[in-house]
Amino acid sequence: MKITPENTKKRLDVFVSEALSSTRSHAQLLIENGNVTVNGRIESKNYRLRENDDVDIEEEEARELDALPEDIKLDIIYEDSEIIVINKPSGMVVHPAPGNETGTLVNALLYHCKDTLSGINGVIRPGIVHRIDKDTSGLLVCAKTDDAHIFLSSLLKDHGIKRTYHAILTGHLKEQKGTVNAPIARHPVDRKRMAIVTGGREAITHYEVIEEFPSFTYAKMNLETGRTHQIRVHMSYLGHPIIGDTVYGGGKTPFEKANSKLLLGQCLHAKELSFPHPKTREIMTFFSPLPEEFEKLLTRLRQQ
Repeated sequence: MKITPENTKKRLDVFVSEALSSTRSHAQLLIENGNVTVNGRIESKNYRLRENDDVDIEEEEARELDALPEDIKLDIIYEDSEIIVINKPSGMVVHPAPGNETGTLVNALLYHCKDTLSGINGVIRPGIVHRIDKDTSGLLVCAKTDDAHIFLSSLLKDHGIKRTYHAILTGHLKEQKGTVNAPIARHPVDRKRMAIVTGGREAITHYEVIEEFPSFTYAKMNLETGRTHQIRVHMSYLGHPIIGDTVYGGGKTPFEKANSKLLLGQCLHAKELSFPHPKTREIMTFFSPLPEEFEKLLTRLRQQ
C-alpha cells in the first residue's frame, strides 16, 4: 500500500498496527520476522514513513488465539520467581498459531506457572523472550515477571545472551572455525522460508567444527543475532545444510534416508545458554544433553 500524506513521518510499527487493527507488539513481531517490507526492503520498527513509500504487509497470524493451560510435562532445567529455563523437545511448537493451537510450550507454561508469567508479549506468547523452531530441541529461557522480560529482551538485543547450538551438517566446512555474516529476510517467492536477502536484517553466526566424518560434520554454532531460521539458512548458504532439514536443502543423502526414523526434522540442538540473572546479575550457564536420536546418529556416523 502506498503511503499518503496523512501517514508520513509515522513510525512503521504504529502504521502496521493501525492498518491491521492489531497490537503494537504484534506489529513489531511481524516487522522483526521480515513480514513487512518498505519499497521491497526490510526496515526497523522505528522507520519513519515517507510519502509514496510502498509498504507490503504479510500477516502470517491473521487472528488472535486464546492460549489455554494444558497439563503437558516440561523438562525444567531451572526455575525461580523471575525466570524458568526449559529443555524443549523436538516437535514441540513454542507458542500457539493457526494449525498449532494446542500442545505448545506456552500451553504447558500456563498450566505450570499459572498466573506468574510475563504479560509483555500478550496472550499468545506470555513469558516468551526468544524462540526455537518446532523441530529444534534444547534450551530457552522464559520470563515470569515483566521486569525480567524487559531485562532479558534488552540482553538479547545487545548480544548479552550466549546461545550455543550443536548440529550435524552435510559435507565438510572449508575452515575449522569461522563466521557467517549475511542478512536474512523472508524469501521473496516462498514466504514460508527465510533467505539471504540484500537489505534484510543483520544476521551473524559463528561456527566451529567438533568432529568430522567421511561425508558429514558435527559442529557447534554461537548466535550473535537471532533471526528466524538463522543457523539453518546460514549453513545452507555455506553449502552444508543441516541433516534432516528438507526446507533448506537437507534430507537428500543416503545416510539421511537410511536413518529417517531418527530424523524428525533438522538435527539441531540448543545445547548451552548463558546470561546474567535479571535480579542478581549473577552469570548463569545451563547445559542440555544431546537428544537420544542425535547421539544415535553420531554413533552411526562414527561406525561408518
